[in-house]
Amino acid sequence: MRVLVTGGAGFMGSNFIRHILRQHPTYEVVNFDKLTYAGNLENLADVEQGSRYRFVKADVCDRAAVEEAISAGVDAVINFAAESHVDRSISDPAVFMRTNVLGTQVLLDVAVAHKVGRFIQISTDEVYGALGREGKFTEGCPLKPNSPYAASKAAADLLVRSYWMTYGYGAIITRSSNNYGPYQFPEKFVPLAITNCLEGKPIPVYGDGLYVRHWLYVDDHSAAVDLVLQRGVPGEIYNVGGACEQVNVEVAKKIVRALGCGEGMIAFVKDRPGHDRRYAMSTDRLRRELGWAPAVPFEEGLGRTIAWYREHRSWWEKIKSGEYRQYYERMYGGR
Repeated sequence: MRVLVTGGAGFMGSNFIRHILRQHPTYEVVNFDKLTYAGNLENLADVEQGSRYRFVKADVCDRAAVEEAISAGVDAVINFAAESHVDRSISDPAVFMRTNVLGTQVLLDVAVAHKVGRFIQISTDEVYGALGREGKFTEGCPLKPNSPYAASKAAADLLVRSYWMTYGYGAIITRSSNNYGPYQFPEKFVPLAITNCLEGKPIPVYGDGLYVRHWLYVDDHSAAVDLVLQRGVPGEIYNVGGACEQVNVEVAKKIVRALGCGEGMIAFVKDRPGHDRRYAMSTDRLRRELGWAPAVPFEEGLGRTIAWYREHRSWWEKIKSGEYRQYYERMYGGR
């Protein structure tokens, strides 16, 4: 199988590529990535010389580039490409609409035209909106996005559904809870907390810090998407969530304790608009139909993640300083 992974230089995409190459010795992967601020080829430095891996620098909104990549022969498209930081979507929604909605439409059009057998849209639990203190989202819950980012992902999901209903194209949607783990861009909560603590800087926590998330170790997410690639039912939606809920401020406290920092490092900051109070998802369908379950408990995964950032300080220091972007501008002429 030859798999086209869009957004493969990002956090979840790069971990998925590494998983696929490790678990399927006969598979080939084409990494299709624009290398925006969150794309980093160092994430795949350990596989880039392999004969089964190829990188293409291109934009998912560029139909000619997508056409060229898919027409070369692709059995599956896994669409990780997305603008994903909620704060950035509040300050500049247009970028999110372009990449997350138009980019998905271009990929779908070309995949349908070339009869690509599998298309998996990587989505998010944020499309469901916020929950109260009780209950969990199921795949049948209505979409009630509360940020421009979530709205753009919900729109993309509806496009995918429409291609199934209108064209009979067997695309599949996965909706994931918050991922964490190695290679995550350090503006996200967990790596920001870890790296700021290592630098002796305050750890910003929104509002009262009592926001609840269903955290999922990235390797468990990769395994779930792989199962959907192999055995997922065309036209279906699968929730992919962690095994336990965590309160944001408690996660921050666990990080500072693990690193030997005081809780005085935690700084409560002004809340962001439209901040969803709680996410939680039922993963019964994925467990029942495909036999998936998260293998890494949160405490273990957080320990692995903290250890990785301690051991890979040069990786995240180059990101925080902007040095990694200067390298890409030299390599690709700023394109």
